[in-house]
Amino acid sequence: MIKRQEVSLLDQERYRLLVDAITDYAIYMLDPSGKIASWNAGAQRFKGYEAAEILGEHFSRFYTNEDRLARMPEKALETAMTNGRFEHEGLRVRKDGTTFWAHVIIDPIWDRTGHLLGFAKVTRDLTERKKAQTELRLSEEKFQLLVNGVTDYALYMLDPGGHVTNWNAGAARIKGYTAEDAIGSHFSRFYTPEDQKKGEPARNLDIARRDGRVEREGLRQRKDGTTFWAHVVIDAIRDETGQLLGYAKITRDVTEKVEAQKALAKTREELFQAQKMEAIGQLTGGIAHDFNNLLMAIMGSLEMLRKRMPDDPSLTPLLLNALQGAERGAALTQRMLAFSRRQELNMTPVDVPALVAGMMDFLERSLGSSLRIETDFRGELPKVLTDAVQLETAILNLVVNARDAMLQTLTHGGVIIISAKRHDVAEDGGKLRQGDYLRIYVRDTGEGMDPETVARAATPFFTTKGIGKGTGLGLSMVQGLTEQSGGMLSIDSVKGEGTTISLFLPTVDEEDCPNEKAASSDTSQKIGDRPLKVLAVDDDALVLMNTTMMLEDLGHQVTEAYSGPEALTALKAADNGIDLVITDHSMPRMTGAELAAEIAREWPGLPVVLATGYAELPDGSGNHLPRLPKPFSQTQLSDIISSVTGSAG
Repeated sequence: MIKRQEVSLLDQERYRLLVDAITDYAIYMLDPSGKIASWNAGAQRFKGYEAAEILGEHFSRFYTNEDRLARMPEKALETAMTNGRFEHEGLRVRKDGTTFWAHVIIDPIWDRTGHLLGFAKVTRDLTERKKAQTELRLSEEKFQLLVNGVTDYALYMLDPGGHVTNWNAGAARIKGYTAEDAIGSHFSRFYTPEDQKKGEPARNLDIARRDGRVEREGLRQRKDGTTFWAHVVIDAIRDETGQLLGYAKITRDVTEKVEAQKALAKTREELFQAQKMEAIGQLTGGIAHDFNNLLMAIMGSLEMLRKRMPDDPSLTPLLLNALQGAERGAALTQRMLAFSRRQELNMTPVDVPALVAGMMDFLERSLGSSLRIETDFRGELPKVLTDAVQLETAILNLVVNARDAMLQTLTHGGVIIISAKRHDVAEDGGKLRQGDYLRIYVRDTGEGMDPETVARAATPFFTTKGIGKGTGLGLSMVQGLTEQSGGMLSIDSVKGEGTTISLFLPTVDEEDCPNEKAASSDTSQKIGDRPLKVLAVDDDALVLMNTTMMLEDLGHQVTEAYSGPEALTALKAADNGIDLVITDHSMPRMTGAELAAEIAREWPGLPVVLATGYAELPDGSGNHLPRLPKPFSQTQLSDIISSVTGSAG
């Protein structure tokens, strides 16, 4: 329960007066001139006036005409100020004109400096004096508990059996019951049906009776059936002999606090997930970069070995198997880089219906005989800006996932539908920026996913497939591709009803895109042209040896360097005898981009190719340079040499 701020002296004096009051008393305050400043339910019941019509009126209107002519109201206030108290019995007048015999007490209220703040006035109907005397003792104890209460609390009493014996305005506001509704009923009506069945109301009273107090937070029910989150305190009230008189119950609506705590917890969880994903992305990108270097050495060496090894039926299958394994490893690193958004993308306008149509034969072969695949591309759809090869891989991943999901539940039949439609995003597009998108759907009729699985589906290395049947990087790769392309991935799934994966990709006006470069001619037609003097730079000895072997096999003369400074030294020693520099980007002391910048200053016009597996380089870090994606083949190496020098590779 929230502690109130320090109350004023006036409040302290008012509460002191309320300690001796009972519910059948008219208790109200007067200002120094005798005008009514507050009004309680007892006053309303005795005198018949609503608070709205009596506040601000002079208290003399309750006196008979005879008493007003005799200046009894003025004398009462003067006596109270002079003697410190005025007490009197006499006739008083109700709103309807009837009179009743009243016992009246008026006490002056002074502040600490002796300044008169007003008067506290207590009026009691003496027609039931004996009954009032009995209730006075109980009410003193009740109001002693309520003295520190505030209007935002439901404050009421229970008898020993748990029935409501009084009801304040806060209780009426919070719970929706009037005093007439609540008094006499059992307090268990405020609990939810579930808590009632579990015996929660009786259990709380037992604890309060045994321990003197019980404090709980939980759902409570209003009169209209709605629920709210409540903080509840129940105190056992006993007389001087220890006899249980009943219980004091204080309830506060803490729904806003609980909702704020839930929102804070959700925000913290989202922040934690974002930080975790960022950490995993950085780790994954770093691991993938190192794997690229290893695969460069393996794939390059195997490629050279295949070219130079005699055709031996007993050895060739082993070599091809090793190459296939290395290529699968390269595909895995591409997925890891796609997730970490460090994959090199070849961003071009892509016609999605045409791309899917070109994949259909392969997709159908991937499904088997029990499943079928359909497409639904209606109307003229815009092209999207992304990497066509990676989009093919993403769609294949989604189709394979859909196939596996359906094969787990279907004994026969099942359909996967690939479709697309335009999707316009306004200013409040959430994760998507304002603009035009194409939404690509991949729907299946499989087992679907529960909300917990949907929430984790795109998490790296999470998979619902059996051991050895999935890397857990498929959806992560698809998510990485969409986000790196400026879009997003969304998952809609219902357990037992199937799953729909949506890829949002930004559309592109093909007229605004530069024409694609003509494909390089076949490498075999170029070998034999003028050999080049190439400076190969890489801090990884295995990768450097592999690059040198491929270059020399293409007929070029190679100078090696293991760092940027070493490369600059080699260039000075060659005295302008180098035709081309091929350099790794991620190197200690000096990156490939920094080396390229030094070369541009000292040897302007000397072409530099940046070899890297990363897609996102800092601004000004060689983004303008020709890129050779790692791991690269001899054919890719030959093509890049041709594109930057105009000679054969």
